[in-house]
This record gives sequence, C-alpha cells and structure tokens, in this order.
Amino acid sequence: MPQEKSKFELLREKSILSILDGDVDFGTLEVNGTDSGIKISMPYLSGPTLCDISNKFGLPVTYGWNGGAQSRWAYLDDLLAHCIQNKRESDLLAFLFSKGQFVDKLRGQTPEVIEYAYAQIVNVVINQINGALYFGGNELIRIGKEFVIRKLGATISVAAPSVKTIDRSYITDLSERAMKDVIDGNYDSAITKARTLLEEVFCYVIEKKGEDPSESGDIGKLYNQVKKLYNMNQSKDLDKRINGLLSGLEKILSAIAEMRNKGSDSHGVGAKRINIAEHHARLFVNSAMTMADFVLAVSEKTSR
Repeated sequence: MPQEKSKFELLREKSILSILDGDVDFGTLEVNGTDSGIKISMPYLSGPTLCDISNKFGLPVTYGWNGGAQSRWAYLDDLLAHCIQNKRESDLLAFLFSKGQFVDKLRGQTPEVIEYAYAQIVNVVINQINGALYFGGNELIRIGKEFVIRKLGATISVAAPSVKTIDRSYITDLSERAMKDVIDGNYDSAITKARTLLEEVFCYVIEKKGEDPSESGDIGKLYNQVKKLYNMNQSKDLDKRINGLLSGLEKILSAIAEMRNKGSDSHGVGAKRINIAEHHARLFVNSAMTMADFVLAVSEKTSR
C-alpha cells in the first residue's frame, strides 16, 4: 500500500516557498499609529544561508559560488522535501519562525517593538500562507513550537505536548505571555495561548498516567479523559459548593473551546467570528490559568 503523502507537501508551492524565504512582503508594520518601516515579511534567506540551514538539518548542500546555484525557493523546496521525508517538517518551520531568525530584521528596535513586531509578522505570514491553502480546504496551525496542517474546521491532532515537563512556572510563563498579548491588544493570540495552555496541561497529566492523549485533539475529549483518569467527576459525597465549582470549571472549559473556534487567530474572518473586548480576553486567560493550575494540582496530589 503506498504511503500517504504528508500534508506538508502543500507548502512546496512556489508562492508559499517565496513567502517563507523572505521574497514576499505584505507592506510595512504600523506601531503606535506610525509607519515603523519594518517590512511585514519573513527574514530574507540568501542562497548561502539556505545551504547552511540545509546542512544543519542533515541535507548536504554546497552553494554554487562560481555558477550553478539554484534559485532560493528551489533550495528551500529541496530542504522542505528532505525534512518531510525525515519527519522533521515541523522542526524546520519552528526554526524558520523562531525569534532568533528575526535578529537582523528587528535589530535596533526597542524590546517592546521587537516583541510586538515579531508576533504581528508571524501572525500575518501564517495567515497569508493559509490564504494560499484555503481553496484546498487546509490551514497551517501553530501550537507552541509545533506546526500542523489540518483540514479547515477539523480539530487539531495533539499526540503529545511539546513541553516534556509542565509545572507551575510553565503555566505562569505562558499565562504572562498571553496577558502581554492582551495588553498589546492581540486578543486573538491571547485566546489561542489560553487554549494551548489547557491542551498541553491535559496531555501532560494524561501521559503521567501512562495513557496516550486523545488523537482527536478535541479539548473537551481531552478533559473527559483527564476526569476519568483522575476520578474528577462530581460526587454526591462532596460538598455541593465544591461540585458547583467543578461544574463552573467545565463551563469555563467549554466557553474557551468555543471562543477559540469562533474568535481566535487560528481562523480567518468569517460569519461566525466574534469581536473580543479586552476584559473578555483577560477573563479567558485568567480562567485558563486557574483551570490548568487546578488540573496540575489534582495530578500532583494523585501521584503522591
């Protein structure tokens, strides 16, 4: 039986490769109402740089200084094909989109502008790539440092969290980054981080029990798996106020899952998209942090 092709093959379109190698820009970034002069584009990858990256990922390539050099998009195409074959396509995208790759592009800016520009550029670039994937019914999704291509409207497959050990410091760190998004007005990104935090904590505590997280990636199913493994169902033996809190947490979870589906930066603007106010974004981030901390505490108590 022939092996099913990786969905990452969809990124080998020249138009997408030209976005990834920095050939295409989408205007300049406005910061505090002023044109910053920063081009909204991926960092420009020269031919020699692409050869260096190829060697880093195990594909021996020598740049043809004296003639015979390929087009830059062709070098990237060969590299992407190599990474797909070796199941390192997500690693390659994580490297290309990493903040370290933007050093030269954002050099000389203040830390605040660097953080803002980096987040905005990455969001715009991924949305532009998704515009190219849209008519085939697919989209590129980033969860933490992991990249996935899925069918539009499908749930994200989360086989395992990208973070091997999750503790309160991790929860606090991701929550603070989400809250910074709120302060910067990036409410969509904040809600995506809130959802990611819950998914990763759920996957982590499930794996602590020696089980595999639900392949569906459905956050509700993941939580049901957590409840079953840790016996977290409401009980008549518990104080009714505790049962009320558990019921409230489940409603929060349901709302976060629904908010992400209709309001986060994982989806384009559509008929069901809703506007998010700052106070709502704060509520979602704080609620996700509270629930993540609660589930982690339950898992720690059980393992003692």
